[in-house]
Amino acid sequence: MTMKISLLLTGKTDTAYLPEGMAIYEERIKRYANYTRIELPELKKAASLSFAEIKQREGEMILKQVKAQDDLILLDVSGKSISSEDLAQFIEKRGVQGTKGLVFVVGGAYGFSDDVYKRANYRISLSPMTFSHQIVRLLFLEQLYRAFTIIKGEPYHHG
Repeated sequence: MTMKISLLLTGKTDTAYLPEGMAIYEERIKRYANYTRIELPELKKAASLSFAEIKQREGEMILKQVKAQDDLILLDVSGKSISSEDLAQFIEKRGVQGTKGLVFVVGGAYGFSDDVYKRANYRISLSPMTFSHQIVRLLFLEQLYRAFTIIKGEPYHHG
């Protein structure tokens, strides 16, 4: 059984060019991995909730999607900065170790709840710069694709 890789997103991607770019990289990734995207619905009546309440409710939805045997990896500005090669090694190592699933999570605009941080196995930062939770989706997918080309020794990652 091959390792399953999921990208878990809070809310929809609403800027037109982002879903187009995401779809391109997702098709490429599926050549290498059992990949799926999970989009959690927007919270109802979010305008009446505090930031803490939003994070808590989003956190509950995130944790419902993660199986006990999954490694939960948060894409988080305060996470560890890694290179493209480091991401490739990370994924390859988990596959060799027999990890059943890797669930990468892009949180909402206000970040993650304490419960999500407690459950997380890893926290990765894509950059010391701060990006919107919308653009991070495309950036991460490009890096995930790049990681697989590195693992396979293909030329894309040299570009």
